[in-house]
Amino acid sequence: MKKIILITGTTAGIGKVAAKALAKQGHTVIIHGRNKDNAQAVCKEIKSETGNNNVDTIIADLFSFADVKRMSEEFKVRYERLDVLINNAGALFGKYRETTTVGLEKTMVLNVFSPLLLTEFLLDVLEKSPSARIINTSSATHKIAEKPNFSDMQHEKNYSSTGAYPLSKLYTIWLTRHLAVELKKRGLKKITANVLNPGVVATRFGQDSDKGFINNMIFKIALLFMTKPDEGAATTVYLATSQ
Repeated sequence: MKKIILITGTTAGIGKVAAKALAKQGHTVIIHGRNKDNAQAVCKEIKSETGNNNVDTIIADLFSFADVKRMSEEFKVRYERLDVLINNAGALFGKYRETTTVGLEKTMVLNVFSPLLLTEFLLDVLEKSPSARIINTSSATHKIAEKPNFSDMQHEKNYSSTGAYPLSKLYTIWLTRHLAVELKKRGLKKITANVLNPGVVATRFGQDSDKGFINNMIFKIALLFMTKPDEGAATTVYLATSQ
């Protein structure tokens, strides 16, 4: 069965590689990006390289909850069902705490809150699939996360990029486990939830933000020892397609 697959953060890195691999298998792939021109360029590239014209784009700023809602509504206008939702978008920000226009810390919004919200908004179309999957992206850095401070989830008192990111990925694992239980409670037995660690992959991830001299240098050197993006995307593709 060919699937309808929505992947967030698809204009570069693992998301782009996964989208290309899934399109090559003949699935309908909707690639998400924040920049329309970039998303359309990637869409054209994937169509050209795979010969699959069932590749679409959807544009949304995941730093905006209103845009997340609009994105979900736009998807439902175009498609009657969704077989696979891959929450791939995420980022490691710089050494100074950054907030959205409504004052929320960006790491938590992009890596935790928006994927959770998008999933909730799309549950009704996921339910229409004979076998739907929700796939969330975590990271091995969750193992070095500090003890969560639930009274300071916005990192207002003690922010560091290398502290906020691992915590966000720990929350992602917890939320996916909770979601798996919640789906059963709601009677949504045809939807499964999984969370993956893609490994340490040589992409532009984290390279463009200023994390301080030492951390910047570590990230540059680490690129030499990282796996290729196609290897990093393999787990995502497996979870999206395995019977």
